Amino acid sequence: MPASAPPHFIPDAWGRALLRGAVSWWHMIHFAAVVLVMALSPSTYNRANRATTSQHIYASTWQVLPWFTALAALLSLVLIRIVVVTAYNYGLSQYALQMVVRVLVLELIPLSAALFVALRAGLTFNAAIAGLPLPAQAGPLPRLSMERLRRELVPKVFASAFSVLTLAMISSVIALVLAYLIVHGFSLWGLPGYTRTVGHVFDLTVTLGFLLKTFFFSLAVAVVPVAANLEAEQQPATDYTVQPGAVRLFLVLLLIEAASLAVKYI
Repeated sequence: MPASAPPHFIPDAWGRALLRGAVSWWHMIHFAAVVLVMALSPSTYNRANRATTSQHIYASTWQVLPWFTALAALLSLVLIRIVVVTAYNYGLSQYALQMVVRVLVLELIPLSAALFVALRAGLTFNAAIAGLPLPAQAGPLPRLSMERLRRELVPKVFASAFSVLTLAMISSVIALVLAYLIVHGFSLWGLPGYTRTVGHVFDLTVTLGFLLKTFFFSLAVAVVPVAANLEAEQQPATDYTVQPGAVRLFLVLLLIEAASLAVKYI
């Protein structure tokens, strides 16, 4: 009697898996579009929603801003020192600042801010969503009331996106200040050359790319985990080895970073 083929070799199983994956990604994209429209709608921010949004912004940004900034400054100080000393040793001191700005400010800081918020907020507050009673409602987002979405989920999504943007921008400014202090000290004589170097790196294209990449990072961190948890609510219970949406979130962040690098350097 011939042995039956393992499930992962059955073409129908592969087809069903691909279909489930496509539906899942579409659910996430649709949810992101609905949340983005609601977040930009003035009617969302009544008095109660403004208070709720402020509370989430305080918890996700203000509470962690001092020690995240201190940690980012410490790591930036170490990396800047390594890059500057290495560049001087190899006779490439004229490129040290450009290397610091391009590697640290443009690439590492936005990604680290996104990962930090994802681990602290994006992948933790969604555990509470699993316990929310979601009333049934026919429509594009099944079992999810638009009022509940506006009242409970949009403030959390907005706060996570705001946290990524704020932490990334403040850490970038601190890194630029530290880079100047390490190279030129506390004197002002090097300020004209430093501003020219930074301005040469941050031309219009690079600046727009940096802002867009940070925005997409914040949107991914805010939306992907919530969409994954809401989707898991509508499916049979499953024992997850990782938080729902974690792998998808890191994949989205990787794709955004890869696209940014391809646009800038290819």
